[in-house]
This record gives sequence, C-alpha cells and structure tokens, in this order.
Amino acid sequence: MNDQPLIYEKHDNGVAVISTNDDPLNRMTLAYIERLDGLVTEIAGDDEVRAFVITAEGDSNFSVGMNLLELESGIKAAGGVDPFFDQRINLITRIETMGKPSVATLFGYCLGGGLELPLGCTFRLAAEEGAQIGLPEMDLGTTPAWGGSARLAKCVGRNHALDMILRGKKISGSEALRIGLVNEVWPLAELKDRAFALAAELAAQPRLAVKAMLDALHDSEDRTVEELLAAERSGVHLTIGSDDAREGLMAFIEKRKPVFNQGS
Repeated sequence: MNDQPLIYEKHDNGVAVISTNDDPLNRMTLAYIERLDGLVTEIAGDDEVRAFVITAEGDSNFSVGMNLLELESGIKAAGGVDPFFDQRINLITRIETMGKPSVATLFGYCLGGGLELPLGCTFRLAAEEGAQIGLPEMDLGTTPAWGGSARLAKCVGRNHALDMILRGKKISGSEALRIGLVNEVWPLAELKDRAFALAAELAAQPRLAVKAMLDALHDSEDRTVEELLAAERSGVHLTIGSDDAREGLMAFIEKRKPVFNQGS
C-alpha cells in the first residue's frame, strides 16, 4: 500500500485500470477526486487507451462513498456547496461522454458516490455475493448530490429509483441485475478479471465506431427516433472509408477475424 489515492495502470491491449487505493473502505476522499479528475483528462486525450476499468483495491468494498469528515473543508475550499458538488457531477459526466467505454466493478459496499460513479460508466458488473448497492443519503437527512438520483432513475426507472432512495435500500448484485442496474453478475473471485476481459473486448473493437455508437446512444431514451437516426448517420460518415472500415471489409472477404485500431 502506498499513499496514492488511486493506482493507475495502462496495458498493451488498450485497456487502462483505475483502482481506488484505500482498502478496505476505498473512500472517495478529496485527494481521490482530484487525482481521478486528472486521470479522466489523461485517458480522454490518450489514443492508446480505448477502454478502461474503474475498480478498487482489495475485495472488501468498491467504495463506501465520500469521506464525510472532509465535507465541510471540501465545500469551503471549493467556494460553496454548488461548485463542490458540480465538480463531482461534471467528472462523472466526462466519464459518461468521453467516447471511450468504461467498466465498473461493484462489490461489497457501493454506497453514495460509490454507486454514483459507476452509474456514469458504460457497463457495470456486480459481485454475486456480498454486494450492498445503494444511495443511503436519506439516512443522513439529505439527498444524493453527485447526480445519483437522475442517473439511477434513467437506468432503472422512477419506481425502482424511488424505492431504493426513499427507503435507503442496499440491494444485492442479483437484485441489481434483475432491475437493470448492472449488466452482469460474477463470483467475487472472478469479478475483476471479467471486468478486464470485457474492457479488452471493447478495446479491440474499432475505435471510431465505438465512439460513434457511444455518442449516438447517449441519452437515447430522451431523444426522438429522428434524432437517433441523424446521430447514427453521423457515425456512418465518421467511420466509412476509415482504416478500420477497410480492415473490416478485407477481413470479411478473406474470412478472418479483423484486427482493428492499427491505423488512424
């Protein structure tokens, strides 16, 4: 263990891994947010990174959320409640909209910010055993503040979101899968390996086409079919004639698996 709030690794297959380094609680401290903010900027501008995993050290908890002992000093340093929470909302939005797929692992406690951050990721995988996932801010006399209520409602619908938030519920991985909060459930011992494998699969897909689809389907539930068709057509213009499109066509003709992301 070192004193860095996050461990960051880049792999040769186009996958980066961000791991919270505060085992066992993996709190989202002020230092954590500052470092994550910088890493998101770095990943967004690094063409070698085509997908990334957000996880945590150890196997106890993904995150119990922010360190509440830092709340008062953090708000003061930020210049008020709004700029303090806006930084966190904007950070999650940047993850959500950067055009690179992300995979979050949910295990142990995934509470407050420990759920709000994964809600901004493309895929969420949960542990089959031991996960306790929720937005328990009601127990503190307040409400979610990092965009959790909005993203949870978009993800699972108003009824499930209100059931979780108003009752301060902590749900299991299997329940999260049932209501559509996570994409897959795996035994805890396999969870991180599966997340890395999924990120590697996504990183091997054609980069421009992945970005086009992430852009086209962002907030798709709030857009008309005509808007989605226009976004899809933008993806066609972005990718047609690209190196990956040529490689895909040649691989089809030659009856082999395509190897994408070798050129521009």
